[in-house]
Amino acid sequence: MNKLVVGNLVHRPLRSLISVFAIAIEVIMILSISAILMGKLDGFKTRQNGIGMDILVRPNTASNLIGMSPAGASIKVADVLAKIPHVAVAAPVNVQINSSLDTIYGIDFKSFNALLPFVFLSGTPFQGPDDVILDDYSAAGKKVGDTVTILNHPFRLSGIVAHGKGGRKFLPITTMGSLTGTEGKATMFYLRTEEPPKYQEEVRKAILATDGMNTYTVATADEYLSSISPARLPGFNIGLEVVIGIAVVIGFLVIFQSMYTAVMERTREIGVLKSLGASRSYIISVVLRETGLLAVAGIAVGVISSYILSIVLQNRFPTLDFVINLPYVWKAIVIAFVGSILGALYPAAKAAAKDPIEALSYE
Repeated sequence: MNKLVVGNLVHRPLRSLISVFAIAIEVIMILSISAILMGKLDGFKTRQNGIGMDILVRPNTASNLIGMSPAGASIKVADVLAKIPHVAVAAPVNVQINSSLDTIYGIDFKSFNALLPFVFLSGTPFQGPDDVILDDYSAAGKKVGDTVTILNHPFRLSGIVAHGKGGRKFLPITTMGSLTGTEGKATMFYLRTEEPPKYQEEVRKAILATDGMNTYTVATADEYLSSISPARLPGFNIGLEVVIGIAVVIGFLVIFQSMYTAVMERTREIGVLKSLGASRSYIISVVLRETGLLAVAGIAVGVISSYILSIVLQNRFPTLDFVINLPYVWKAIVIAFVGSILGALYPAAKAAAKDPIEALSYE
C-alpha cells in the first residue's frame, strides 16, 4: 500500500507540490501571527522589567496597555508619592504612541534614572529641552549629535543607551507635555521601594489612604506584568483565532480540492482495486495516507520556513519582537494535520463508495 501511495503522489507532482505548499502556508500563517503578537507581549514585559520599578501607580481610568491611556495625573503627584515612607524613588512618566506605533517615554531623567541607571553606549543625558535619548535599536545608523524628528519636532540625539528600559525613545517630560498638550501631566508613576517586596503592601495602603488617591490603581510589578496576557487583553485571542481560522479554511479547501480531483482522475484505478477485492476501508486508507503524507511534508516545510523567517526578520528588524512560541508550533502542527485529514474525508468516502463496474467503464 505504501508504494501505491507514494507512486500516486509522484505521478502527479504539481498537484502534490501545491498541496504541500498550501499546508506550509497555513502553518506559516499561524506561527507568524502568533509570533508577532506573543513577541510584542514578551518584549513589552522584558522592557518593563528593565525599568527597575517594583510598584506602578496610575489613575484608575488608565489602560493596561502603556501609551493607550491619556496622561491624566498631575506630575506633582510624584512629590506626594516620594514622601510616603519606604518609597525610595517616585518617577513620573508621560507615555505616548505616535503614528508609527513607536512608544515614546517622556521622563524626568533624574528620577527615572534613579530606578535603574541607563547604560549609556555613547553620549550623555539630556542637555536641553530639545534633546532625545534613543536605545541602541532605535539609534541604528545614527550617532550622537544627529537630528531626529519625533512627534513632528526636531530633536538632537544626546545619548544612545542599551535597550530594555521600557521605551525606545526618551524625551524630557516637560517637552513631551508641550508637544502633546499634556503640560504638567503624567500617564503613571514608577516607584522603587526600600527592600522590595518587604514594604510593598504597606506602601500600597499608604498611597490609597492619601487624600485624592483612593481611586488610583496601585500594582506591584509582578501583578502588573501578570495582567499583560492574551486572556486579559481585549480582542487579542479573537484576532489570533480569526487568523488561525482563515488558515485552517485555506488548508481544508486546498486538500479537499486536491484529493477530490485525484479521486475523479483515478476512477478506473479505484475500479481495478475494488474488482481485485480491495475493501472500502482499504480505499479510504489509501486516500487518507496520501493526505497524511502531504500534510507531514507541508507541516515540515511550514515549520522550517517559519524559523528561517524568524531569523531573517530578527536580523532585519530587531525591534519587531518576532518570537516563535513552542506551544503554538504544536498547535499549528495539530491544526494543519487534522484539517488536512478532515478535508480528505469526503473524497475518501466517495472513492470507497464507487461501484467497481461503473468505475471500470469510466472514461
